[in-house]
Amino acid sequence: MNAVDRTVSSPGVVPLSMRGPAPTRVVVGYGFWLFLLSDIIVFAALFAAYAVLSGETNGGPPGVVLFDKQHVFIETVCLLASSVTCGFASLALQRRDRLPAYPWMIATFILGAIFLSLERMEFAQLLVSGNGPSRSAFLSAFFTLVGTHGLHVTVGLFWLLIMMLQVVTLGASPMVLRRFYCFSLFWHALDIVWIGVFTIVYLGAR
Repeated sequence: MNAVDRTVSSPGVVPLSMRGPAPTRVVVGYGFWLFLLSDIIVFAALFAAYAVLSGETNGGPPGVVLFDKQHVFIETVCLLASSVTCGFASLALQRRDRLPAYPWMIATFILGAIFLSLERMEFAQLLVSGNGPSRSAFLSAFFTLVGTHGLHVTVGLFWLLIMMLQVVTLGASPMVLRRFYCFSLFWHALDIVWIGVFTIVYLGAR
């Protein structure tokens, strides 16, 4: 008799299929992983579209001419550094130590805001030079991919502000820890996507 048969046949033991709903942390974690996977699929589609359209410049300048790799490298350093500070904030909260978590969360926000500012500067320079998304299919794919990532970072910064307020008002409660864990997963996922953007879009420009 296997373990399942023993569980079903044992008096007073409720089978797994008949038990109540899973704990909140399990449901939230499972649902958030599904959200992240769906978001990754969206970015995968945008990467595929960019790969197909990257050579369609319509007679305009290609990416190797338009992109300032030094500028983008600084963006990349800021975003990756924000992932490190986010990790330290998460570790501090897991220890129920709010005091060191605050500066790490603030550092994460500042680095993310710097990344967005640099990205806006890049977009503004392209638009001023007449290389907007309507210039070519290549630039349409570029602005869509990079802009979608930037939109996610913007949402992440607002989310981080809310988390900071919750840590201040509610402390390191299990609910707050669960929410910050979801935020950290989201933020790290954006870093992974950006590594793909930096490698494929900027370093792979031709």
